[in-house]
Amino acid sequence: MLEVTAAGWAITLGLIAALFVLDLMISGGRRAHVVGFREAVGWSVFYIGVAVGFGIVFGIVAGWEYGAEYFAGYVVEKSLSVDNLFVFVVIMSTFAVPAVHQQKVLTIGILLALVLRAIFIALGAALLAAFSFMFLIFGALLIFTAVQLFRHREQDPSVEDNALVTFARRRLPFTDQYDEGKLRTRIDGRKVFTPLFLVLLAIGSTDILFALDSIPAIFGITEEAFIVFAANAFALLGLRALFFLVSGLLDRLVYLSTGLSLILAFIGAKLILHFGHLQSDDIPEIETSTSLVVIVVILVITTVASLVKSRRDPDARAHAGSVRDQSKRNETRGS
Repeated sequence: MLEVTAAGWAITLGLIAALFVLDLMISGGRRAHVVGFREAVGWSVFYIGVAVGFGIVFGIVAGWEYGAEYFAGYVVEKSLSVDNLFVFVVIMSTFAVPAVHQQKVLTIGILLALVLRAIFIALGAALLAAFSFMFLIFGALLIFTAVQLFRHREQDPSVEDNALVTFARRRLPFTDQYDEGKLRTRIDGRKVFTPLFLVLLAIGSTDILFALDSIPAIFGITEEAFIVFAANAFALLGLRALFFLVSGLLDRLVYLSTGLSLILAFIGAKLILHFGHLQSDDIPEIETSTSLVVIVVILVITTVASLVKSRRDPDARAHAGSVRDQSKRNETRGS
């Protein structure tokens, strides 16, 4: 087992906190602004560079077996975070969030995701340590999610189905106006919530759903809670800049949902095989190095095939994919 000292945890948490504070300073307050392409490229390269640098230092200190697990986990979480971006785009469009406030929304959403995933990581690690059959349950969950995502790969999740958003709309007073990025404002002497509050509710509840998939997925790569947390944190921290970098390119990644469903199915099978190996040495395991190669190959093929498809068919549009059949739900609402 990987033994991480208190100093190691402190340095890692301090680095993550410093990066988040930097992100918050850039996106909030008087610094709020519309992010251009050049700025998005610069910050994306910066965050990826920090994540890679951390992985290199970690591999040198802890050993490259653990280093490989970190990089494999980071690649998985980064690829899944791109699917997060699809949903963020849907939410931003649904609520017509002004471009100047989108940075703030994303930064707070990332903070919520970090907190929620830390909780899920702690629970997941405890369950796996106490009950070996949880590998089987996690594996089955990922395969089920993969099948559903593949079946509904041409659909987008609906914000209207969000129970938390629906409850808030019914119970709380709202205005349709964005008041300089405030969550609450005063209209005719009455305090009301702005649409920005609904946006944060939608993104926060969406973060929970993504954590239910991404945490079992990375536990399929490594059982080390430190690596799981670090890979998740560094993948999420670059999400704000990545949103502005690729938001214009997301429509071209037409096969992304298919690729992610294959990755989730592969990791699910890996978890099930690992459970079987715990019961009998005759059942083989999939090595981390093999997992990393398979995941990278799937992502490369998915990206290349998507770009080729977009070039041949300019009208083709990518979708986030959904674990529920949105077409039937839409028909029910329409009737």
